[in-house]
Amino acid sequence: MDYGLIGKNLSHSYSKLIHGLIGDYDYEIQNLAQNELGDFLKKADFKGINVTIPYKKAVMPFCHTLSPTAKKLGNVNTLVKDEKGRLHGHNTDYLGLAYMVEKAGLELEGREVLILGSGGAGLTARALAEDRGAAGVSTVSRSGPLNYENVYELCKGANVIINASPVGMYPNTGESPLDLAAFTKAEAVLDLIYNPIYTRLLSSARQLGIKNANGLTMLAAQAMQAAELFFDGRLEAQNSIDQIVEKLTYKTANIVLVGMPGSGKSTVGRALAALSGKTFVDTDKLIEKEKGRSTFDILSSKGQAYFRDLEAEILARVAKENSQIIASGGGAVLRPENRDNLRQNAFVVFLDRALDELATEGRPLSADPEKLRAMYVTRLPIYKAVSDKIVLNDKGPKEAAAHILDLFEAYKF
Repeated sequence: MDYGLIGKNLSHSYSKLIHGLIGDYDYEIQNLAQNELGDFLKKADFKGINVTIPYKKAVMPFCHTLSPTAKKLGNVNTLVKDEKGRLHGHNTDYLGLAYMVEKAGLELEGREVLILGSGGAGLTARALAEDRGAAGVSTVSRSGPLNYENVYELCKGANVIINASPVGMYPNTGESPLDLAAFTKAEAVLDLIYNPIYTRLLSSARQLGIKNANGLTMLAAQAMQAAELFFDGRLEAQNSIDQIVEKLTYKTANIVLVGMPGSGKSTVGRALAALSGKTFVDTDKLIEKEKGRSTFDILSSKGQAYFRDLEAEILARVAKENSQIIASGGGAVLRPENRDNLRQNAFVVFLDRALDELATEGRPLSADPEKLRAMYVTRLPIYKAVSDKIVLNDKGPKEAAAHILDLFEAYKF
């Protein structure tokens, strides 16, 4: 390969997509075992590569020169090979984080900054905070003097919280490094994780009304600087950093449909998948496929509690993936953990429909009109609270799908 990324467990990396949006050059992903790293750096025919976990420090002894930023931070994320085959190490993460902070409209000067994670990303965050004049910078680690047990007492006055740890990253998206509600003086939360769009930490920040941003902007900005180093400043980028972030977000985001049983989520969802090119997923159908029986049979024989447990398992697995249209079950929003899972990577739409137009055949929970009305009254505020937009399904599935896609493309993540 001419250009690419090396590291471990890179199957879900966005780097190839990002560099494809930057310019027309070959960029490949290369998973390497620890014992393969040395031979690759000495023998592989490449012009420039990015380096990620766990090799940002390990590549440094192979470098002929190190940039001032790489020396300062003690790690390298970009290698450029010169005409003599010598490697030159750079760190573009610092610039990427600086760009992320600026795009978030965040001022670090005079703020108490709390950094979660003491690895390379944490060191980058600390350097930037100190350079920007933070009043104080504290770094939390799992076993250090400041840890995830005493941080609530020692750093309760933190104004800016930066997650530089992998906690909450795909595929372990149900985790959060902190209980954010305990930090009553927090003004902003930055999470360097970019998959999912909204980690549990960022979801909490959104609920608390705290300014927040994920790591995709940092990733795109550092990639742009890396590309400039690869081509010695001679590459004319096809997209700006902001355009890359926007295009990649809309490409990877899910659209989730919630609403009453029989409101047309599956029919509209299939039409929306055809329009958007995203994969259609019906959570009820997945349950039926895995159990080999209909949802009607499961509910009738096993009861609602059993069914809701199955549904929660399916949602936890499905919602962490991306580029999907997800038709959720009518009662999926009843559990808080389901709501968190559905929203982590998604634009959520409440597909509403008049009660007398809801399909009820084969639906044991909504066959009785009075029970159906009571169900609607109970669930309506939950549907509204979990959704980004409400769409009335009264003109047909194709029309509803086209309207939802327009709303999605206008939405600001």
